[in-house]
Amino acid sequence: MEDSTSEQAGISPAEFHRAPGVSDWRVTATGPQAVFAADSLTEAAALVAPVVAAAERCGIRPDIDVRPEGVIVRVPPRDPVGIPARAAEFAVIVSRAARDLNMVADPSRVQSVGVYVAQHSGADVRPFFLAALGYEELGDTDAVDPLRSGPPLAFNPIAGDVPSRGRTHFDVFVPADQAQERVDAALAAGGRLADDSHAPMWWSLASPDNHGVDIAAWTDTYD
Repeated sequence: MEDSTSEQAGISPAEFHRAPGVSDWRVTATGPQAVFAADSLTEAAALVAPVVAAAERCGIRPDIDVRPEGVIVRVPPRDPVGIPARAAEFAVIVSRAARDLNMVADPSRVQSVGVYVAQHSGADVRPFFLAALGYEELGDTDAVDPLRSGPPLAFNPIAGDVPSRGRTHFDVFVPADQAQERVDAALAAGGRLADDSHAPMWWSLASPDNHGVDIAAWTDTYD
C-alpha cells in the first residue's frame, strides 16, 4: 500500500467535487459514494477486485456493498481525517474500472440514512440503544454500527419536553442535485412540509401521521 489513511489530510465535500473525473460520485453523511448498476451478482462482483486494487494504491479503506442489482462503493469518514485527500484519485480509478466493465453509475440512487433520536432533557437513552442494537459509541452523543451496515444514530435532548416521551425522526442524506426531486416526491406521496427555512441544505417533512423526515443535501456541498 502506497499510503495510509491516517497519514492523509482531510478534504471537504466541495474540494472532493472540484477534482476532475468524480462526476459519478456524491457525498452523503457516510462519505463519498457511488452506485454502479449491474444485471447479475457475477457482473457486480467483477468490480470488487479493481476497487480493492484502487484502495491499496491510494491508501483508502472503502466499504463495498455487492448486490445483484449493483455495487455501492463508499469512502467512510474516519475521525479525525474526514474525507481522505486521495479519495478523489480513488474515485476516478474505480469509475474507470466500472466503465471498462460496462457498469453505469447511477447517482440518483446514492443516499445514506441516519436516525435522530430525540430524548427528554433529563434522560440518557444511548446506553439502551447501544445494548439493544450492538452499536458502539461515537463521540459524546452518537452511536454507530461497528460494521457500518445499519444507520448511524444521533441522540439529542428536547428541552422542556414531557418526561417519558421519546421522539425519533429519520435523516435522509441525498445528493444535492437530487434533493428537490426527493422532497417533491415525498410531498406528492402525502407528506407535509414542516420547515424549509434551511433549504437547500435540508428540508423538514412530516408523514401523514406526523412522523419526521429530514431530506438533507448539505453533506454534498459543504466546503
